[in-house]
Amino acid sequence: MRSQLKISVGQHSDKGRKQTNQDFHGICVPQEPQLGSKGIAVAIADGISSSLVSHIASQSAVAAILQDYYCTSDAWSVKTSIERVVVATNSWLHAQTRQSQYHLDQDRGYVCTLSAMVIKSTTAHLFHVGDARIYQLHGKRLEQLTNDHRVWVSREQSYLGRALGINPQLEIDYRALQVEPGDLFLLATDGVYEYASADGIAAAIASHANDLDRAARSIVEEACRQGSPDNLTVQLVRIDALPDPQASEMVRQRGALRLPPLLEPRMMFDGYRIIREVHASSRSHVYLAVDGDTGEHVVLKTPSIDLRDDQAYLERFLMEEWIARRINSAHVLKPGRQTRKRNFLYVATEFIEGQTLSQWMIDHPQPDLDTVRRIVEQIARGLRAFHRLEMVHQDLRPDNIMIDSSGTVKIIDFGATSVAGIVESAPPAERCHLLGTAQYAAPEYFLGEPGTPRSDLFSLGVIAYQMLAGRLPYGAQVAKARTAAAQRRLQYDGALGMNRKIPAWVDEAIRKAVHPDPRKRYDALSEFVFDLHHPNRAFLNRARLPLIERHPVAFWKGVSFVLTTLLLASLLRSAFR
Repeated sequence: MRSQLKISVGQHSDKGRKQTNQDFHGICVPQEPQLGSKGIAVAIADGISSSLVSHIASQSAVAAILQDYYCTSDAWSVKTSIERVVVATNSWLHAQTRQSQYHLDQDRGYVCTLSAMVIKSTTAHLFHVGDARIYQLHGKRLEQLTNDHRVWVSREQSYLGRALGINPQLEIDYRALQVEPGDLFLLATDGVYEYASADGIAAAIASHANDLDRAARSIVEEACRQGSPDNLTVQLVRIDALPDPQASEMVRQRGALRLPPLLEPRMMFDGYRIIREVHASSRSHVYLAVDGDTGEHVVLKTPSIDLRDDQAYLERFLMEEWIARRINSAHVLKPGRQTRKRNFLYVATEFIEGQTLSQWMIDHPQPDLDTVRRIVEQIARGLRAFHRLEMVHQDLRPDNIMIDSSGTVKIIDFGATSVAGIVESAPPAERCHLLGTAQYAAPEYFLGEPGTPRSDLFSLGVIAYQMLAGRLPYGAQVAKARTAAAQRRLQYDGALGMNRKIPAWVDEAIRKAVHPDPRKRYDALSEFVFDLHHPNRAFLNRARLPLIERHPVAFWKGVSFVLTTLLLASLLRSAFR
């Protein structure tokens, strides 16, 4: 039977010597498939004693972790999901204070601390704001995994330097660590950890190893006996079993589906009537078909016959439809409607009546600049739909871009796409692997680095350059540059000088988009698109620079040529004297 993430939990909270309990805590252990895709969430919040409404802030913060987190996209990483949820909660709490009678005294408003942990696959993701703490128990020793955000003015006086609801902006501490079965974590508010000793905590856990709720209650009682004047809350989380990192949602789907045969025209297949083969390659077989239920034309993509024993390939194949069903953009291929049970492993998508960008470039060898801008802008819109979901396409090339009969551009083929929410659950060896096409791949891939949105920007810049110049900006040199030093030596071959009217500032915009160093590219796709339409002042100033600064290699080649010519002329004069 497939292994699954399992934990044991113990929790206890008490108001202690105070009239009310402003702490709040909770744990959410979802069922599959969310257990695999989102993991287990644990959260603890501590209200501040100066506020009468701080308990509302604590409850809201914990509820956001235990509820709103599970409403975020499966494609997002844990870090992105939790941070967006917590930032939104912080904004709401701060707004509540600003609109309340406490708007002039934030210490009496909707303020609390928060420490949270999400256990997904074999990783614990820790998030922390304030002075609640997360520990890991090693025998009788407690290792503090978070840093307190409490500022001490003197031995007797201190204040929270960071907490939810204090400011409109929020900085969240984040840490990720690998976990193993048997690991035990403790989350506690200051009313507990300032009074319960490490030895006492370890002894309580050892005495009640099979009843962590009783262990948590014992720890709280001990802190109270030691004179704690505050609310007291403890959570204990023990890792009992970890999932097989290979046992992903894609593996489960693959095991339930049969591999399809080679399809032929007029053949009936899983409710579809095959019309003809559209494309065949070493990676897949693509067919035009008619849906027997709806009568719609669809495209069916089946796995390559040659790669059917490659389990990683089959998982990536299934990922294509998973990705398509999560992206909603007019410039990204849409999945087909699933109206009946599927029996075979294939992907059904909309049929696009049109041609690939590769064929379009053959038919339009010298497109005008405005047409190129329109195509680039539509591709960028499609890419932004990926990037908003923390996906990187990784194989953007003319063959993976379609232009339909109305001129709408769509990105197709998601077989190489990296999804942050899935990559973080994959074994490290599978995370940095070049799956795209070398001619359009960003240089960082050849250094073994993971792709980022700037990697897709590089590919888009190469495509823009190719449409304008009919060649690649670095030729075939990028794939040969396998070291950082070699990549620094790459020379951009400007698109100017061709027999067409390309403004120098457009060429400079493309140069920046395809810079070998990703840190020197645009921060956003929208900036690149804007600079293709509007002269960037920095590029205009660059055009006025002396040749030695703009193109030092060309300058020194010219100097060498002039000096060689003068030397030859001098030698000739000497010979005829």
